[in-house]
Amino acid sequence: MTDTCKAGCMTTTPDIVIPEDMKPSDGRFGCGPSRVRPAQIESLAIDAPLYMGTSHRQATVKSVVHHIREGLTNLFSLPDGYEVVLGNGGSTCFWDAATFCLIQQRSQHLVFGEFSSKFAKAAKAAPHLGEPDVIESEYGSHPDPRFDPAVDAYCLTHNETSTGVAMEIVRPRPLAVNPGEAAAGEVGGGGSGQTASAGEHEAAALVLVDATSAAGGLRVDAKEYDTYYFAPQKCFASDGGLWIALMSPAAVERVEHIGGIGRWVPAFLDLKIAIDNSRLDQTYNTPALATLHMLANQIDWMLASGGLEWTAGRCDRSAEIIYSWAEASGYAKPYVSDPASRSHVVATIDFVDAIDASVIARVLRANGIVDTEPYRKLGRNQLRVGMFPSVEPDDIAALCACIAHVASSLSV
Repeated sequence: MTDTCKAGCMTTTPDIVIPEDMKPSDGRFGCGPSRVRPAQIESLAIDAPLYMGTSHRQATVKSVVHHIREGLTNLFSLPDGYEVVLGNGGSTCFWDAATFCLIQQRSQHLVFGEFSSKFAKAAKAAPHLGEPDVIESEYGSHPDPRFDPAVDAYCLTHNETSTGVAMEIVRPRPLAVNPGEAAAGEVGGGGSGQTASAGEHEAAALVLVDATSAAGGLRVDAKEYDTYYFAPQKCFASDGGLWIALMSPAAVERVEHIGGIGRWVPAFLDLKIAIDNSRLDQTYNTPALATLHMLANQIDWMLASGGLEWTAGRCDRSAEIIYSWAEASGYAKPYVSDPASRSHVVATIDFVDAIDASVIARVLRANGIVDTEPYRKLGRNQLRVGMFPSVEPDDIAALCACIAHVASSLSV
């Protein structure tokens, strides 16, 4: 069979048939939009006659927004004072909002992939902000933040969707000055061994975490961040176009402070407006009602199944399956060399030069197994697999068997 590529050229896809009993129960493995559970669609269809096409300023829709805010508070075990804030536009929009409303003068950015680099570029381009401190590492790894008294916002990425690298979220703290102080707090990561000025900085500097592909699938401690923001088209198996931010009292205070100093902020990007509307269980402008409904249903499913520990454990099992398979295959291996940095929600698997991963992806797609192609700008001979909570670990095992079947057929 042949496919037409974007440039108009023709590519040939080998006519390889994968046995039906080998295939996963659901062939969707995309990294966003991700697999939507049938129960989410069924629930929306049941409620649609009295929900879809109704006002987002009335109780029918506002009750769903309230349900989302309450559910996320429980799912992430948010401390008292943290708020769940919603707005339209997705995570890309939130980067711009953060440059107006959360970064006061200077930010620090960890860059280790396509998406983490975009927030850094947005901060660099903002004319009202100072030059950001950008710490980069080679793709396939991640850098660590460094404590800097001149920084008022640390911008971290929990999971880099483009490369399949995840990092633990820990609030940057100053290094202990001497061994005696080290005993009072962990060196570089724990910290009570610090001067008064450093302590003041720690209280003032916010930790902003891009959790677009991590939230709901990776463990995180709310006390280690001030804003944990994401969109619902990954772990929450909904559609894009919405951003959600879990905000600490310090983050809310920063928004209010910047609003009080007269900085001009476009209304669409004004987080003070978003906070005020969210407290009323609504968004500033009209949201996609289906997106809200599917998000609420997914949160209910996660909580009923066991909460964040259950969803993270489910992703752990999927990750163990695919990485173990790749390492044992003889022709594939995890792209991320450090096991501790391998994402448990997005797997990137490299192949030896003799096997063309793009051909495998095309054969899989022809057999109804879709969206395993690598991130387009990474340019590697690899597959990228979404392992979000809606994906059954058994389907990850079946996918591995299908890849092996295709690879074996190609090498004959």
